[in-house]
Amino acid sequence: MSSLEEKKQEIFNIVEKKDVAFVKFQFTDVLGVLKSFAIPTRELETAIDEGMGFDGSSILGYTPIHESDMIAMPDLDTFTLIPWRPQDKKVGRIVCDVLTPEGKPFEGDPRYTLKRTVETAKKMGYTMNVGPELEFFLFKSMENPEVTDLGGYFDLLPLDTAEDVRRQIIFGLESMNIKIEYSHHEVAPSQHEIDLRYTDALTMADNALSYRMAVKAIASQNDLYGTFMPKPLFGENGSGMHTHQSLFTLDGKNAFFDADDKWYLSDTGKQYIAGCLKYAREITLVLAQWVNSYKRLVPGYEAPVYVSWARRNRSAMVRVPLYKPGKEKATRMEFRSPDPACNPYLAFAAMLSAGLTGIKEKLEIPDPIEENIFQMTKARQKELGIGSLPANLGEAISEFENSELMRNTMGEHVFDSLIFLKKDEWNEYSIQVHDWELEKYYKLL
Repeated sequence: MSSLEEKKQEIFNIVEKKDVAFVKFQFTDVLGVLKSFAIPTRELETAIDEGMGFDGSSILGYTPIHESDMIAMPDLDTFTLIPWRPQDKKVGRIVCDVLTPEGKPFEGDPRYTLKRTVETAKKMGYTMNVGPELEFFLFKSMENPEVTDLGGYFDLLPLDTAEDVRRQIIFGLESMNIKIEYSHHEVAPSQHEIDLRYTDALTMADNALSYRMAVKAIASQNDLYGTFMPKPLFGENGSGMHTHQSLFTLDGKNAFFDADDKWYLSDTGKQYIAGCLKYAREITLVLAQWVNSYKRLVPGYEAPVYVSWARRNRSAMVRVPLYKPGKEKATRMEFRSPDPACNPYLAFAAMLSAGLTGIKEKLEIPDPIEENIFQMTKARQKELGIGSLPANLGEAISEFENSELMRNTMGEHVFDSLIFLKKDEWNEYSIQVHDWELEKYYKLL
């Protein structure tokens, strides 16, 4: 690992060699919306040494006006160039940790929430690897969700008209040192997926934000609008963020793998999955945090609603992909309920915390469910002990609010901020008179 001075010099060399004019300092608010400000590179050395001050009272979920001073302290490992910006007088970006004026980590910084949870895993002897599948839509404009194609799963030209846009996005991400596994057209019209190569949880959360930024920026350059809204089209599949995850021991071995187990899962892997199942309802608010998220989480559109696990069955909430001989490091679980509009820092922290708690509590995993749960009767679901996720944002808030696990994982500041903001959103939605109601009732009643 390079020393701080070596990292700084490496950045200054890139800035000089590549003629970089500005560097964007980036972080997120509590809900995961990316925030950014740019500094000219002549100010970079001071900014790296001292951080840059900003008004925390203007950031959603941060601080009141009388405690508003915050510092954005750059993480030098995250410096990269933004490839879709002008190539003369280039622009770089660097992800920041948010500090108090005293130089201490700010409790309301979502990145700090994940860093704390990752540190908990490290003390237990583990690192978390994550590989999310972020789906998104490309529409004709920001004003209306008008589709650009009628393609379906794995379709290509002429049905998939945005192949070249995906190509541009991939090249952009790869140039930012974000590795891509593959890409394709998804099930719904105008829906796409680009899968990120797994890496550690903190790096992946940073990468997920860069991914969302890249999709929106490059779509705009192609006169399109990219959105990670979970369910923008009625009657079509919504966008998910299936999150593949595993624990590795500190000496680099997959802690989920056991060659002698019938499912090739170690006790650690089973306990981790059992923890995710047990606490699924409590963590759903941060995996699916918007009113619209629950329009996706309904039966019939491949979105998981039922708290269960399986190996082949994609109607289950957790899937364990089948083991391939010689691929021990690929043994993992796939959590299928998160959507790509979540705050990845908080989502990864929530899933990791639930899994680690399963290990601490030595929870036992139930048998996998390989039947199509969507077609089961309620009696059959009850017989198998299959529960369901919250049906709407209001239910998810209640589960989260009563969760000691989430209070401890998020910290008091993030926990209280999320509850306040989400209750406000749910109340605002609940009192609206929607077009559906007018069409349904206005002439009838």
